[in-house]
Amino acid sequence: MAGLTSLIVRTTMELRQLRYFVAVAETRHFGRAAERLHIAQPALSQSVRQLEAELGVTLLARTTRQVSLTPAGAFFFREATRVLEGLDDSVRGVRRIADGRSGLVRIAFTGTSAFDQLPRIARIVQQDLPGIALEIHADQLTPTQADGLRNAHIDLGVLRPPVAGDDLELRTITDEPLALALPVDHRLAQEPGLSLLDVTYDDFVVYADAHSAVSDATIHACQAVGFTPRRVHEAPSTSVLLALVAAGLGIAVVPDSARALPLEGVVFRELVDAPRVGLALAWLRDHPSPLVNTVVDTLEAHAFFSGVAVKKTP
Repeated sequence: MAGLTSLIVRTTMELRQLRYFVAVAETRHFGRAAERLHIAQPALSQSVRQLEAELGVTLLARTTRQVSLTPAGAFFFREATRVLEGLDDSVRGVRRIADGRSGLVRIAFTGTSAFDQLPRIARIVQQDLPGIALEIHADQLTPTQADGLRNAHIDLGVLRPPVAGDDLELRTITDEPLALALPVDHRLAQEPGLSLLDVTYDDFVVYADAHSAVSDATIHACQAVGFTPRRVHEAPSTSVLLALVAAGLGIAVVPDSARALPLEGVVFRELVDAPRVGLALAWLRDHPSPLVNTVVDTLEAHAFFSGVAVKKTP
């Protein structure tokens, strides 16, 4: 412990000596440098002499009229200035990180949410928090994101509630209706205002994850009108799901935002009895980083959230 204390004291003294020397080198005058540093001139002179003694060189040529840099002093002045500027930059950077104003935020998006929410979030962060960089993890379903938040693989998630457990904080961004995705040659491809009853006997392509909020909403809505959808193919993501629809292997119920993912061979139709699915921003409740708090507060200031409470699933 004594050795560590000695090292800290010695480092502090060396940095002080550098700052004192730089002040004299810039002003070319011990009196003016002492005034700038708010110290007594004798103490300043002694510090510079100690620095010269430790280096074994003369840094300043002193006369009764002026102070000038020796060639060694000119070189040391440039290096000392560089070191101090780098140190000051480091201190400012550390403080920005501690204040949640600088660093990397890893954010994941579920399904098609990246198409409409990623640009909104990125613009707000770039505008208000230029010191924060975003690392994007796209097309992650809600259960994957929940695990990623708990395992510290991501910092924020744009996902679809509900999420099991109470260790995640969720703020509702929006909710949207579901729509039908049909093969272009489907019998109903040109029909407007469809109902789920119109596809009672169709084959369905669904999301592979058993906990998909979209799949749950689809099944419940179909059962509400009297049938259970016949699941013939499963897809790990919206892009694969739509590819299967384009291939004529079934129809699908998808978030309305999937329209932003145009694919040849697929048409989208509104559902008059469409269920709605929510979209929320999620983060770890008990140990959010200063960066996460800053991003959430900034999004809040831009009225990013809908204000609708997210129901927790036990």
